[in-house]
This record gives sequence, structure tokens and C-alpha cells, in this order.
Amino acid sequence: MKSKQPSHLRSIIAHTVLIILSFMCLFFFYILIINATRSHADLQKGFSALPGGNLLKNLSSVANDGTFPMFRGILNSLIVSGCSAAICTYFSALTAYGLYAYNFKVKKIAFTFIMAILVMPTQVTAMGFLRLITNMGMYDSLLPLIIPSIASPSVFYFMYSYLQSSLPLSLVEAARIDGCGEFRTFNRIVIPIMKPAIAVQAIFSFVGSWNNYFVPALVIQSKDKMTVPILIATLRGADYMNFDMGKIYTMILVAIVPIIIVYLCLSKFIIAGVTLGGVKE
Repeated sequence: MKSKQPSHLRSIIAHTVLIILSFMCLFFFYILIINATRSHADLQKGFSALPGGNLLKNLSSVANDGTFPMFRGILNSLIVSGCSAAICTYFSALTAYGLYAYNFKVKKIAFTFIMAILVMPTQVTAMGFLRLITNMGMYDSLLPLIIPSIASPSVFYFMYSYLQSSLPLSLVEAARIDGCGEFRTFNRIVIPIMKPAIAVQAIFSFVGSWNNYFVPALVIQSKDKMTVPILIATLRGADYMNFDMGKIYTMILVAIVPIIIVYLCLSKFIIAGVTLGGVKE
């Protein structure tokens, strides 16, 4: 009986800590929802834990604002984030598989070079990137927000580490002996094993691209091509003295809905694929 008491006590402490952390994480979402239901005048009065009755009015004000293309901005962000997550995860997994499954002279040099790019901030190359896309005729378009996602050192490193722990080379060799081509081996054998890693990185890539403000602000000029973070910034930046805080909270609330949907859709692959990578030599 005495041996069970410390275990029971640890379980109570663990659950208490988890409840507190969950409350701290969800509290801010609750405040966001509450503020989205309040008017600008109510928000000026201070904090309130009770919802207001202006959610539909705020949503209508944002949706019907002729100077604020909300639905077009959401569509642009969905296109950019979806395409970026898809090509980022696929090509990063393909690169990781190439470095993991093949032995060639410059393998270590290539790996070191990719890792060196990982520590380079985006801001350092911003002006060169802007000049490059201007010379290529891609300024003020969505392509510069999508194409660079092909090269993602952080996603590559995650994929490479996952392959090291989950993919035995004997499985690749067996596929080659059976006459399976390299791309077919990757698409039919490696990709299913990497589903949990791909799902995790797809979520992170989608969220990172969805919340990205620096590069779209640098590249996009036309309102019909702006993404959600830029549109949210324009709500307050247009007129500092007359901005509507209720509209801003409502737009932020609308902006996080696609992220939640993407997480719910991909989380099942994370859970279902946890045992998929348990192949042993």
C-alpha cells in the first residue's frame, strides 16, 4: 500500500500541472473569442470575461469593408500556406532520403552546407532576394512566397533524423532487388513510413507560412494579393485614431480557424503513424 501512495501522488501532481498548463494555453483563445464579440467601445472599457453581442456585426463590418478584401486575403493565405507546406515537406523528405540512402563523395559537405544555411536569418538575404525576384518579374505575386519553401534546412534536418531512426536501408535494398525504381521506392515505401514526420512538419510549415508577415510585406503591393497578416496590420495602420479594435479581434479569430482545421486533419496521421516507423532491422 505504501508503494502505491508515491505513485498516486505523482499522478495527482502531473494532472494538476497539465490542467494548469492547459488553462494557460486556452485562456488566451478564450479572451480572443470574447473580445471578438465585443464592440470597440466595450473593449476600451477594459477586460471582461463575459461575451458581448457584436460578433456578427464585427464579422459583417470586416466582410463588407470595400477597402479590406477579407475573403481574398484568406484565399491567398490558403494558397500560399497549402502549397508551401506541400512542396516543403515533399522536397525536404526527398532531399533527406537522398542523403540518407546514398553514399557519395560530397555527402558530408552537402549536409554541412545545408546545416550552415539553417543558421542564416531571412533578414540577411532580404534585399538580395527582393532584387532577384524583381529581375525575374515575380515582384507583387504569390510565387516568391511559395517557391523558396522548397529549400527548408530545418525541415530537412527533422526528416533526416526521422529516417535515421525509422527507415532500415535493408528495406530500400529489398525494393531495389525487386526492380522498384528510386522514385517509386520513395513514393510507395518511404513516404508511408514518414507520414508522422510529414504531418508534423506540414502543420509547422503551414502555420509558419500563414503567420509570415515579413516576406509578404516586402513583396506584395496589390491589395488583392495580400495575405492575412498584412490585412490584419492594415486594419490598425490605416487610421490609428479611428481603428475598430472589435474588427481586428474578429479578423484574428477568423484567421486562426484554418490553422485549427489543418491541425485536426493532420493530427490523425501523427497518431496513426506513430507505430508505422517502428520497423526494425
